[in-house]
Amino acid sequence: MKSFEELDQKPKRNLAGLLVGGVVGLVLLGVGIWILTLQPSIEEQKVAVIEGAYKEGSPEFATLTNDIVISTSRDTVESPNAFGTISMFIRGTVRNKGTRSINGLEINVAVRNTEGQVLKEKRLLAIPAQHARLDPGESVTVNLTIDGFRQNDDRADIRWKVTAIRTESPL
Repeated sequence: MKSFEELDQKPKRNLAGLLVGGVVGLVLLGVGIWILTLQPSIEEQKVAVIEGAYKEGSPEFATLTNDIVISTSRDTVESPNAFGTISMFIRGTVRNKGTRSINGLEINVAVRNTEGQVLKEKRLLAIPAQHARLDPGESVTVNLTIDGFRQNDDRADIRWKVTAIRTESPL
């Protein structure tokens, strides 16, 4: 039978096992962070998607943008947030009435007052960020949020503008 002194002693810890486990954990964490730093940033990814797209000023751009129809949905909502400002949740429909499939579409959305001055604007990559592609005759819904409006801002109008467009087949 064990004496009371033997029962009162604590077992020895395996410090070597704890040390090895800690080192392996740190190495795995370091490898994970290193892999994440190899990924391109979101801005770099957007630039890569729009690379080779037609932009304002080119005759191809004017031809292609005539085939894009963007309309604001009635589902657009203004909502106060905890910071005392207003956020706008804007929904629009993009329709391709042309004959080419679109695989890159950058849109600028501006909220204007009754005098036509821009209060806030936001640029978004609608295709392929929200939808993979836009085929001829197809429509897709585009959603975005613009934050930071004041209570007394005159939010009278929402304007959509195509800023870059890329098609699967060249013109």
